[in-house]
Amino acid sequence: MNHAFTASVPYLQTERLTLREYRRDDFDLFADHLANSESSAHLGSADRQTAWRIFGSHAGLWLLHGAGWWSVEDKQSGQLVGSVGAFFREQSTVMEMGWNTYRAFWGKGLAGEAAGAVLNYAFEVRCEPKVRALISSGNAPSRRVAERLGMSYEMETELHGKAIGSYMIERK
Repeated sequence: MNHAFTASVPYLQTERLTLREYRRDDFDLFADHLANSESSAHLGSADRQTAWRIFGSHAGLWLLHGAGWWSVEDKQSGQLVGSVGAFFREQSTVMEMGWNTYRAFWGKGLAGEAAGAVLNYAFEVRCEPKVRALISSGNAPSRRVAERLGMSYEMETELHGKAIGSYMIERK
C-alpha cells in the first residue's frame, strides 16, 4: 500500500517572483536566515534543529488548514529570496500573514511584492473576511510593508511573552 500523500500548495506569480511549496533544498538558506542575529532580530534566532522544526511546521500548516507558507523565488535567477505565509494560529479564526526576505535581498521591495500576492490570494481565492499581521514595534521595514498593503494598526497583543503590534485589513 502506498502511504504517500500530498498537500496542494498553490503557485502564485508576481512580476518578479514565484511563490511555491517549501522544498528540502530550501532548508539551508532558511536555517542560515534564522541563525543570523541580524536577519532574525525580529523573529528570534534559532539553531539548526529548531529551524528544522519551524520549517517543517510551516510546510505542515497546509495539511491542517489548506493555508501555510511559500518559498519565494526570483523568477529570473531561480534564487530563493525568502518566505511568505498566510496561515492560522492554533486558536485563531483570523488568517495571519508573515514575510521574511533573506538578508542579501533586503531593500528591493520583494517582501511587499510577495505579501501583496498572498493578500490577494487570501481575499480573492480563500474569501477570508480579514487578514492580520503581527509585527514587533522595532521592525520598521515590516510595518511599512503592512501599511503599503493597506493594513492598519489594530492593537498591541502578545506573542511568545512579548508585546507585538497587530495590523489588520478587511476584505472590501
